[in-house]
Amino acid sequence: MLSGEKIAGQLHSRWAACNIVYKDVTGSTNTDARELALSGAIHGTLVVADKQETGRGSNGRGWETPAGTNIAMSLVVRPRVGVLQIPMLTLVMGLSVAEGVELALAEAGAGSEDGSQSLCACGIKWPNDVVLGGRKVCGILTELHLKPEGGIDDAIIGVGINVNMVDFPDEIKGVAGSLLTQTGIRVDRNALVARVMERFEENYEKFEQTGDMSLLKEQYEARLVNKDQRVMILDPKMAATVAPVEAVEAKFQAQGNERDVNGLRQQEAGGTVEVLGVCLGITANGALTVKLDSGEIREVNAGEVSVRGIYGYV
Repeated sequence: MLSGEKIAGQLHSRWAACNIVYKDVTGSTNTDARELALSGAIHGTLVVADKQETGRGSNGRGWETPAGTNIAMSLVVRPRVGVLQIPMLTLVMGLSVAEGVELALAEAGAGSEDGSQSLCACGIKWPNDVVLGGRKVCGILTELHLKPEGGIDDAIIGVGINVNMVDFPDEIKGVAGSLLTQTGIRVDRNALVARVMERFEENYEKFEQTGDMSLLKEQYEARLVNKDQRVMILDPKMAATVAPVEAVEAKFQAQGNERDVNGLRQQEAGGTVEVLGVCLGITANGALTVKLDSGEIREVNAGEVSVRGIYGYV
């Protein structure tokens, strides 16, 4: 059973989740957290719900959390960085969830027969989807709020983790998984919340120290499933689509108007130009670094990106 008391009993942090607000049922934990922030909630206040009915996902999608299976939580942070640095909070949380999931699975006894932890290794699909065994198990939505006079009031980081869920709606069942479906291990949700908050506290402090991902870059890239994968950049907004080379080549062969310009394979379609390259990693600012087939290095920013093909989902 998920509860604020059980989370606090397993938590070892100084400020992350220092104030836990638990709800059996809520509409949206992000909305709850924002209301608390407006009322003066301190940095590190965490809202956790057993059931979320009208949660918000990325790109306006809904995110529902059925009772008794998953985690819906939102963290109030009051960053001491600039507005332009806020999008990196999503990457910081994605890294923290991946690390926290591995810790919680290890505590629950997950691992391969030879004693390694390959079974519970979590990857990150740039910028912030946590993937386990080829399925998405977590979504993250960060919402920034500014003061009327300017400056940052707060940022609410919403996190949805599929923990012990086994049945998924038709529209996502080809994409989504849970810790249980991907490892066969039933995880204590209280412990998982605690481990994620502990990892976030450490990672956030590194982020705030520099105002970028430079101290987290190595950790993040070690889990980046896009790294060394073929990338398709869609102009004019430089959106990147990651796919196996076979899928990329097949797409171009199936489409017309293909041409080579300056060594780049480009496809004009509806006013866009698709350019191929290889993902090298991320920059200190969290952008995806891509080496085009021409040898040119380009940076692609989060918010302009659709990543698909590695595990067969968008």
